[in-house]
Amino acid sequence: MTRRFQGLGQAGTTSQEQFSNGVYLVRVQKAWYRWHAQKPFYFLHFSILEPRELYGHVISGRIYCVTKTLWKLGWFLRDFAYDPELLGRDEVDEKAMPGLTGIVKISHKVAKGLTVTNFDAFAPANQWMDFSTTPDFSESAEVVR
Repeated sequence: MTRRFQGLGQAGTTSQEQFSNGVYLVRVQKAWYRWHAQKPFYFLHFSILEPRELYGHVISGRIYCVTKTLWKLGWFLRDFAYDPELLGRDEVDEKAMPGLTGIVKISHKVAKGLTVTNFDAFAPANQWMDFSTTPDFSESAEVVR
């Protein structure tokens, strides 16, 4: 027996398919620490603030917490104005992350048949005007460290 469900074809698609590689002003919506034997990570949900036409949409991805990639976690926390006192004590409180704002540059890769979102770069939120006034910023803007 065959059943038809209107909209079923779109139900399995992720919201990330609608976002092109580029630069976005975002706010941390949620953060979860996930332990994994080889690669523990923070799973982050960012709510898009700019560009305006994507306001409220969510970008999700991982930042790994292994020794080799701690620089990226530190970069994210510093640029998103995480509590410097906690950072100075090498502490990350996932309850302190929601509400942090900043700029993220994303790209997508296919790994083992799944499309994953990479966080390629971060910048403080106060630099958004530099990115938003650059022609074709979503394609060509580089976050400078």
